[in-house]
Amino acid sequence: MEDEADRHVDVWTRELDSLDPLAEAIFVRLAILARHQQQRRREVLAAGGMQRWQFKVLLILRRNGPPYTASPSEIADHLGLTRGALSARLAAIEAAGWIVRDGDEQDRRRVHVRLTDAGHEQLLRHLGDEERGESVLLAPLSRRERQTLANLLRKMVLATTSTSP
Repeated sequence: MEDEADRHVDVWTRELDSLDPLAEAIFVRLAILARHQQQRRREVLAAGGMQRWQFKVLLILRRNGPPYTASPSEIADHLGLTRGALSARLAAIEAAGWIVRDGDEQDRRRVHVRLTDAGHEQLLRHLGDEERGESVLLAPLSRRERQTLANLLRKMVLATTSTSP
């Protein structure tokens, strides 16, 4: 059965003698899957009335574990934003009821951003919807094939992120 990547490789192997058709097929398929998953994530976020940056803030807070708090500077650093840019974003998330900003009892200059119950619910709803989409994407593979794919991708990721020679 032929897919979009096969058609792409057929065209380019005729045009480029030096093209490695196997490598090209792999990377075209990875790109197709990444585009599909990104589109699915955008749809899930939109259906939940959330934007990606809002989701990321909720995710940062959840990842920190109980009591699901972080300082604005921690969140800004993680997102690569200035504190000023983050402040406006936090205001929108707070207005949605997903976070609250609490003052530090010992140092009034400090603020803690905390995930609310509504924020937990929003995050879990989104993660559940996203997981269902990922399950559909992985459905054609057996459990063993999924493990093999995960292992092979790990090997590639480690090779590209390794700092050792």
